[in-house]
Amino acid sequence: MDGRLKLFRPGVDCAPCVRANAPCVRGRHFSTAPASNHRKSNPQISIRWPEQSRPSPDTGDTARAHEATVRRLAAAGDLDGVQYALQEMRLRGVACPEGALVAAICAFARAGAPDRALKTFYRAHDLGCAAPTVRVYNHLLDALLRENLVGVVVPVYDNMKKAGVEPNVYTYNLLIKALCQNDRIDAARTMLDEMARKGCHPDEVSHTTIVSALCKLGRLDEARGVLVETTPVCTSYDAVVHALCGESRMREVFLVVDEMVQRGLQPGPVTYTSIVHAFCKARELRMACAILARMVIKGCSPNVHTFTALVKGFFDDGKVHDALGIWNWMVAEGWAPSIISYNVLIRGLCHNGDLKRALSVFSGMEKNGCFPDVRTYSVLIDGFSKAGDLDGAMSIWNDMTQAGCKPNVVVYTNMVDVLCKKLMFDQAENLIDKMSSENCPPNTLTFNTLIRSLCDRGRVGTALSVLRGMARYGCSPNVRTYNELLHGFFREGNCEDAFQILIEMLNNGIELSLISYNTAISGLCQMGRNKQAMILLGRMMLQRIQPDAFTFNAIIHAYCKEGNVRAAAWMLGQMDAVNCPRNIVAYTSLISGLCNQHRMDDAMVYLLKMLNEGICPNEATWNVLVRGLSTLVGAIGPMHLIDHIVEDL
Repeated sequence: MDGRLKLFRPGVDCAPCVRANAPCVRGRHFSTAPASNHRKSNPQISIRWPEQSRPSPDTGDTARAHEATVRRLAAAGDLDGVQYALQEMRLRGVACPEGALVAAICAFARAGAPDRALKTFYRAHDLGCAAPTVRVYNHLLDALLRENLVGVVVPVYDNMKKAGVEPNVYTYNLLIKALCQNDRIDAARTMLDEMARKGCHPDEVSHTTIVSALCKLGRLDEARGVLVETTPVCTSYDAVVHALCGESRMREVFLVVDEMVQRGLQPGPVTYTSIVHAFCKARELRMACAILARMVIKGCSPNVHTFTALVKGFFDDGKVHDALGIWNWMVAEGWAPSIISYNVLIRGLCHNGDLKRALSVFSGMEKNGCFPDVRTYSVLIDGFSKAGDLDGAMSIWNDMTQAGCKPNVVVYTNMVDVLCKKLMFDQAENLIDKMSSENCPPNTLTFNTLIRSLCDRGRVGTALSVLRGMARYGCSPNVRTYNELLHGFFREGNCEDAFQILIEMLNNGIELSLISYNTAISGLCQMGRNKQAMILLGRMMLQRIQPDAFTFNAIIHAYCKEGNVRAAAWMLGQMDAVNCPRNIVAYTSLISGLCNQHRMDDAMVYLLKMLNEGICPNEATWNVLVRGLSTLVGAIGPMHLIDHIVEDL
């Protein structure tokens, strides 16, 4: 490799530099967001250091005092103050210490202003700084790579080499990360070879970055190959375990863990937590608890993430008592619940109908030093809304706005749903307008919520107007949007507009789903248009969309209603032909059609056939039979026949 970097494509975010003396803030990830317009104004600048006189160095105490000022302003995020302090040093003839320059670059990096970091670096000579060391270059590269400004990194890295500044392991780790987050894993691995040639040995961060990138791209076999080739470190193994757990490849997970142990590593909380989370997600809570027990036996203490995964798993399985037991264990162990832990607890309580306790937890968060975030409020609003307590949901919304917590699109959509349930449609539309003005544009789900509610209330024309206005907000309807309108039009018997919706869907390249076909077929059947329903069924089959029980039930009921019992019986037989299990609805519809034609013997045949298939008659089935027998043999005879059937059962 010639030492030059090439332009990359935005890609995955890789493992952060975690060394205490690395140039980045511990645990921070680089952003993969595209550069904004003001950043594009920075071309590939080749930085040169002009030969000119610098301000005369001041005494050490004065320089240290100014450096302390710059550090304090940088820590407070006062970017203008940092620039003024640097300028003040220049005017006073105080040479800018390296520490002050690094503090300024870091402040600009944290604020997402890499252009200002670059300008400050370029002015370093004018500020009286000595020639930048590898430490300064590392911080500048970090600032640029956080915003994925690789085009600016190239000349800075070239200038570094021209200035005779040798990259160290942290420099290479930053560049490897840049390559990895732009999906250039092979180039990153080549850079490892360059490091070795220059006597700079890759460390665990170098290898973990590459292993993590391979895992995020789904190249797990290659990642495992890298593990074998390199010095074993827990972070690399944890990345592979996490990726395998994400794909539910649990047998391979245990093989990797065994390999860890054989190579002298002990699984830690991160390893065990990934496995516990995977089993909880798969609803295998016994296995999750077994892993927890093994973790404790091996002397590895569960952390807040382990406990949170278990709490969520038990709640998702409806085991509230066990979930609360795990929560209490976590608190007893001295772990302070995180905001994620609280949100999991509140969500679990809301989903299991315990709103009172959810509110109690919400009220106690601040006392424990954990403040609600937008997710907390969203969960509570959704919980109250689903429980039918719309006033409670609006109260949480008011608490949120008073607390200064800015709603996101999820919270806004939940509130649109609440307003619609209260039939406050104008207010719901006003809230959607407010979303745009608050720089939180509505999404398709927001509009679907409003359209569904309008259709449910018979206001299909208004719902159609909402559909037409979606483009104004930069939103496009999806198949669910059209399905809601289809259902609305068919329910009010407006077949013409319903067909226009179907045509519009196809013209817009939106393929009809199973729900689309079922909505249309059911609507046509209710309107007595059985032939058109069968045409749609044929088109559905040609598109390889498997009809379900709902599809057949609608057609069987429609044929029985028009007296075509033979066609209904044929459709019942077709259910078995397409591997669609027959159900109580289909049999009851057919038996009803036979009874209406006084064909009681045939009705009894289907009743017995139904029983032989393990389908028990329900109240509707018996009512149909009783009415049929009553019209056939009078008032007393049917009772004896029913008694005989029941005895045979």
